[in-house]
Amino acid sequence: MQNGSSVSPTITIDVGTTSVKVCQFDADSHLVATAKYATPTVQDEYGEVYDLEALWDGIAAFIRRLDGPARSSVRRIAITGVGESGGLVRSDLSLASPMILWHDQRGTRYLDRLTDDQRSRLYRITGLPMSGNYGLSKIAWAAEHTSDLGDAQWLNIAEHLAATMTGERWSEPSLASRTMALDLTTGAWSDEATSLVGLDTTVLPEIRSAPAGAVVTDAFAAATGLDGAVRVHVAGHDHMVGSVGAGLERGELLNSTGTTEGLLFRTLEPRLDSVAKRSKLASGLDCAGSGYTLFASIPTGGSAFATLQRMLGLKAGKLAAIVRSLHEEYVAGALDLEGVPLVLPQFRGSPPPAKRSSARGVIAGIGSDTTLEQIVFGTFLGMAVQFQDVLELFHTPPSRVKVIGPASGNYLWLQLKADVLGMPLTASTFPEVVSRGAQALASGTGWLWESNDPHDIDPHDVRHDGLADWLGKRRLQRHRLKGLSE
Repeated sequence: MQNGSSVSPTITIDVGTTSVKVCQFDADSHLVATAKYATPTVQDEYGEVYDLEALWDGIAAFIRRLDGPARSSVRRIAITGVGESGGLVRSDLSLASPMILWHDQRGTRYLDRLTDDQRSRLYRITGLPMSGNYGLSKIAWAAEHTSDLGDAQWLNIAEHLAATMTGERWSEPSLASRTMALDLTTGAWSDEATSLVGLDTTVLPEIRSAPAGAVVTDAFAAATGLDGAVRVHVAGHDHMVGSVGAGLERGELLNSTGTTEGLLFRTLEPRLDSVAKRSKLASGLDCAGSGYTLFASIPTGGSAFATLQRMLGLKAGKLAAIVRSLHEEYVAGALDLEGVPLVLPQFRGSPPPAKRSSARGVIAGIGSDTTLEQIVFGTFLGMAVQFQDVLELFHTPPSRVKVIGPASGNYLWLQLKADVLGMPLTASTFPEVVSRGAQALASGTGWLWESNDPHDIDPHDVRHDGLADWLGKRRLQRHRLKGLSE
């Protein structure tokens, strides 16, 4: 923790794209208990939505499994999650729409109607590039498709969980800045932005910072066995919350890995200029309480592991063993790069500046002698090169790169990234940096990077030069394949 500040015993909930993590931390921020289960979703006729009953069952089961002393010690619940998922919720907490996943594109047509001038204006107001991922288009879709809008307001999935626990609706600043309805310069909801899709700001709730929170209802306390004085806090957007757990300083880059891969700088001012717009960088409010963030997301992150499993017919343990073996071979200088295929790992869409959800991955250079191991290596090398491409869009060399999430334990991925960049990395060995950041935010404090037991990954000059030569020979081919994949 920072400056000798203390934290309260906290249950944290992190609703991710593919999994939900529920943890209990004590007053020293030691991890007491943890559970993880697949994010429950179902398909409706338009796309993918949350299975809220199953989501709640997993959270409640974790709380009830805590022993009496552990459960009675809890003073706070801190909730974080993906930035753009949500739905319309009435004041009686009934749903006026399903809770829609962040990558669902059902509202895109409301943005397609906008003129170029309106799109530019929307970026200058909100700092967000044009995308159906953000809340604004989903709100427009939900408002049009409900038979009884009533007093419904848009809540992110983390905010919906908090509302169900407390009976109160509110939005947290970093999540509000992911809706495409917030004026970044004023920190207030924008009448101009909402009017572009036929809405007004009454469909958006009040904004509260993470430390504010609200007390649980008697019904929730009784159902879970928690003390009635427990306060619930919406910590914020998961990548931004991770920056707090990582003790991110200005000038440093957070590489937050999960299903996707995020690149995050903390800034003093939002980037609303034409260069940032063209690069499709996203500005937002810093959940730490002051300043802004500049963010880019790569759709394919840790999800590449699952893609390789399915594509190559491998069990998780077998693929992990291959990755470990490839790392050993690579650092020993025993791996021949010339046989490695060129992989554009756009398995879930392309990153900025194209940022197309319809893009698909491409593998080129496969021959009759290409091995499974070479495809795996080429995929992680492609991800490292893709990371370099996106980092260059910021035009800001980081003073330090901090890595959190699943990539922290993938030594091949880490070493390739360090060698491609020619830059050292530092990676957390503590697995729940985002959840620890949520606890700190709920208690109104911060966290020191060194408390996450980081390890350093240094680049190797010879390997860096070898990768640069390999990529240089394939640069034109890679450029052409990008156009094909779109």
